Amino acid sequence: MDSEQTSSLRQFPSGWFASGSAPKEYEVRIDRNEHYSGKASGFITCKIDKPTGFGTLMQVFKADNYHGKRVRMTGYIKTEDVETWAGLWMRVDGPGGAILAFDNMQDRPIRGTIGWEEYEVVLDVPDSGVNVSFGVLLAGKGKAWADDFAFEEVGQDIDVTDLKKKITDMPTEPGNLGFEDLG
Repeated sequence: MDSEQTSSLRQFPSGWFASGSAPKEYEVRIDRNEHYSGKASGFITCKIDKPTGFGTLMQVFKADNYHGKRVRMTGYIKTEDVETWAGLWMRVDGPGGAILAFDNMQDRPIRGTIGWEEYEVVLDVPDSGVNVSFGVLLAGKGKAWADDFAFEEVGQDIDVTDLKKKITDMPTEPGNLGFEDLG
């Protein structure tokens, strides 16, 4: 690899930043050698043998343009040797940092080695939404590339993937305790 390729691998993507529960355990950068389309992708990899948390390559923007809308974020991800999991994620924050909507694909994790595939997260952005945060995350060892993120308004006929909503939609009492209701 020549010095130009090496230096392009070390560049940090403009507009993006590293975060997560253990960001120092992960390396995030642009990869100009691997991409779904265009000339580059975002890249995240674990730098240590026994990670204690997750890392993410992310952005934050104001929610104003999406108030009252259902939003689908799509992106392409490629993984290599992901042991724990990787995924796209999106969060809508309200006043005081309250989490209004959230999905990180933890209920549909990406594991192992997978070529470029499109994934999606769908959330409702309430009028009280202040910021939308999003990105790609990696928990544990492995490598993940992300490319071609897109946001679009979708209709109410498209189901949300909101993990927070799935928790609040839970029944308030246990049911079918005798296993007699077959659905």
